[in-house]
Amino acid sequence: MPEKAFGKVVQRLRKSKGLSQEELSSSSGLDRTFISRLESGLRQPTISTIIKLAEALNVSAASIVAEVEDILHEDQQN
Repeated sequence: MPEKAFGKVVQRLRKSKGLSQEELSSSSGLDRTFISRLESGLRQPTISTIIKLAEALNVSAASIVAEVEDILHEDQQN
């Protein structure tokens, strides 16, 4: 499920930067509850959302997508 994989990636990146959901919300311009739902796999991101999160996390949108693809590929092999 891509939504769950995306959520895992965002949560990992956020925590690795030492950010709370509230701090990521502030720097990305996205609502904290929306970020929570993304991380839980309950919401599907748009391209715009991916770009905002990437900028706030100081990573490329492509690297986020690549990491999601890696997780999905691993899940398919298991």
